[in-house]
Amino acid sequence: MNAYVHQTLVMQLRAGGTDRFPVLTHLRYDPADPFAVTAVFTHDGRVLARWRLDREMLAHGLRGPVGVGDVRFGPTGNSPWEELRMEFYGDAHPDGGRHHAVVYAWAPAVSAFLRRTYEVVAPGSEEVRVDDFLADVITDG
Repeated sequence: MNAYVHQTLVMQLRAGGTDRFPVLTHLRYDPADPFAVTAVFTHDGRVLARWRLDREMLAHGLRGPVGVGDVRFGPTGNSPWEELRMEFYGDAHPDGGRHHAVVYAWAPAVSAFLRRTYEVVAPGSEEVRVDDFLADVITDG
């Protein structure tokens, strides 16, 4: 049995200083990859970005700031409703800067998605199939 969990949400991408515009976001959880949530951000039918997110980190980000690298999450109080702020850093520019995006999600919707993933694979019961992992690494290497 492979019980995928999928949810489509409208999130807001911050463009420029404070302007936001809606992006359709597809969240997907595959119990075969129990530690990850895939997020695909689209606008006008085009894929803007695809990220594999750590499920536990995403859950912790609903309660407080997490992340120090390319992906950072945290709740924000700058809105009349509960939001999860997701910050993504990408490849470097030739001038030394980096691509940077900030996306805001309605926190209760993300929380509901995570609860559905926990029904499929409870936190702490994730298993890593080492043989499959090594086969993937050798194939991709």
